[in-house]
Amino acid sequence: MRGALSIIGLVIVFAIVMISAKNQMAAVKPSAPASVGSSSSNGSSTASPSAANPRSPQAVGQQVQELMQQGEQRASEAGN
Repeated sequence: MRGALSIIGLVIVFAIVMISAKNQMAAVKPSAPASVGSSSSNGSSTASPSAANPRSPQAVGQQVQELMQQGEQRASEAGN
């Protein structure tokens, strides 16, 4: 009986995790085509690959650099 309840509990937890993952994937999926569509709809065919694909390594690196600079600015402002 104890084993059966443990298995049922694990199945319930697994179902909750899968539903949560499904909701997260649904939230992420529409945002990617919208950003790609907006960059191609402005008519510039010379857009950089990092602008066309927001998840490219160059775009991620650039975003990390920008966030690091923001952190440095906030730290210097907090120190004053």
